Amino acid sequence: MSGDDIARIAYLGLLAVAIAGSYLVHNRDNLDRVAQQAAIWGLIFVGAIAAAGLWGDIRRDVAPRQAVVEDGRIVIPRGPDGHYHVTLEINGVPLRLVVDTGATDLVLSRRDAARVGLDPGGLAYLGTAQTANGTVRTATVRLDTVGLGPFTDRGLRAVVTDGAMEGSLLGMGYLRLFGRIEIADGQMILTR
Repeated sequence: MSGDDIARIAYLGLLAVAIAGSYLVHNRDNLDRVAQQAAIWGLIFVGAIAAAGLWGDIRRDVAPRQAVVEDGRIVIPRGPDGHYHVTLEINGVPLRLVVDTGATDLVLSRRDAARVGLDPGGLAYLGTAQTANGTVRTATVRLDTVGLGPFTDRGLRAVVTDGAMEGSLLGMGYLRLFGRIEIADGQMILTR
């Protein structure tokens, strides 16, 4: 530390002592309440510092992220909801999908279809699909690009559903492009 830094710290320390002393003199009749409030603020300060210092670990546990391992494997951690979530770049737009090995296709909700540049209102919903909520109408589309880590595929088939869906699904239509799919120890590992 330079001399200027030491002088700034000394100045701020003296200023803090002067403010605290003035506050104590002004509230000398209520020192119990002052001590209680000081303890509460001290705990809040320590908690904020601890949360800031541990944020990386907290974020990793609460919202795990997919990772690309050097040998071309994609590691997808299981989310807190018990599902595997993956972020694909579809037509240049990052889109978070739920991995669903029971789904035949890559299934886009109307909202996500619009986000990646498709016009859900102008699609021909000629197909149908059976879901947990019943039968829904679907429209077949071709996606310009679908990227996951180092892998980019072009012209992949997907469907847009006319039914109510909160998010999109990554089904076997995309997963079949990987030579190996492993699920172990809370992770899904995709290998090409």
